Amino acid sequence: MTTKRNLLIHLGADSLADALLELAAYSDEAAELVSRLAATADEKVYRFNNRIKELERSGNFYDWRQVAAFGRELEGLLEDVADSVRDSRTGVELMIKFFKSDSYIFESCDDSSGEIGGIFQDTATGIFSQFATGCSDKQWLRNELVSLLEEDGYGVRDFLLDSVNEYMPTEEINLLIDQLRDQADKESSTNRQRSWYRYIEQLAEQIGDAQLFEEMRRKSWGSLNSRACLDIGRMYFQAGDPQTALAWLERIDDDDFFQKGKRDQLLRSIYDQLGDMDKLKETTWKSFRGYRSLDGLEELLEVIGQGQREMVITQAKDEILSQEKFSSTDALFLIQTGQAEAAERYLLQYAQQFDGDCYFDLLPLAEFMEENGRYLAATMVYRALLNSILRRGYTKSYHHGISYLQRLDFLSSQINNWQRFMPHEQYKQELQNAHGRKYSFWGNYGGEKKGRRS
Repeated sequence: MTTKRNLLIHLGADSLADALLELAAYSDEAAELVSRLAATADEKVYRFNNRIKELERSGNFYDWRQVAAFGRELEGLLEDVADSVRDSRTGVELMIKFFKSDSYIFESCDDSSGEIGGIFQDTATGIFSQFATGCSDKQWLRNELVSLLEEDGYGVRDFLLDSVNEYMPTEEINLLIDQLRDQADKESSTNRQRSWYRYIEQLAEQIGDAQLFEEMRRKSWGSLNSRACLDIGRMYFQAGDPQTALAWLERIDDDDFFQKGKRDQLLRSIYDQLGDMDKLKETTWKSFRGYRSLDGLEELLEVIGQGQREMVITQAKDEILSQEKFSSTDALFLIQTGQAEAAERYLLQYAQQFDGDCYFDLLPLAEFMEENGRYLAATMVYRALLNSILRRGYTKSYHHGISYLQRLDFLSSQINNWQRFMPHEQYKQELQNAHGRKYSFWGNYGGEKKGRRS
């Protein structure tokens, strides 16, 4: 890339200008770029305003094939405003105009990819914040924000609240909160009232007001689930009140899988701040046993001491081998901690529980076992993967299945003791009996060179 850039620089301005003009004659996007590059600051603002008006009345529609180009055009217009406008208030006014055109923009395109929404969230919000930082009339700015939020049918205007603390001091944010409260109090629609509460919640988080955050979460959500308890607890912890944070986290059920990881992580931070080492150790051990990983191991050792590494690894191995249900993450943990023999025992012990649909979890285990000469364990995992493909009749994956069967053909010649497992030829015969009508699979398998790796 650098070499090409240097070569283009050496061509000189005249040659590059001629090339751009020639390209512009054949490409609308290139023509647009040339117009942008050649425009003065005033012309860029004029083009921005003119294009926004055009979107409001043109009736053009950009389908999924054209939406990326439409997005690039919008990005270009926004960048022109950021580069050419020097007066902060004028910049804010232009960005307000852009956000108020959200309905015309979204109705003009297929944004199933979320690309246009992302432009509002990132580029437009960022430029608005830059201009708002330099805007001295904060009262006017507050009023304009409230006015924008009165109609947010496409859910992109509230992005402007995500960074209010970057362009307003805390006292101004509190005044904005009062204005939003007034809007909520006079709102007749319950849904819209909850929207105002959520806006206030966003601001409460930015100024670290945990009590206000809790109040708004209660009003906007009604009943508080585990997610709400976690969020409120996090807010109190960040506000310097670990005891109240702990009380909120204790409301979360231990069986809530979706919040468990985040809850335990926050609990460890709380116990650490409170100096409760017993609870810290208990929670860290519990987290590690719930999901054994190298990261979890290091977190545990940071609490109980690096000298306990071998004890933890040995204890984890014993617990893994004595459990009743197979876990691919536990098998991987055994491998990652250098316990290949224990991993082999574990895989052979729970071979009947393998879920071949979990391709990404199982394949690394099969490959490791094969590479380390533990062929029977590798065979059991490859069988699970192959069984899954044929059971589902997933023709797009038949080439993987053929590769697995070829590996099984090869591995069978390396295995002398099949233990309690079905020998390869018998397994293969039963496979053909069950899936013999999958002619494309068997036809391609027969035509491939056996032993080839995937």
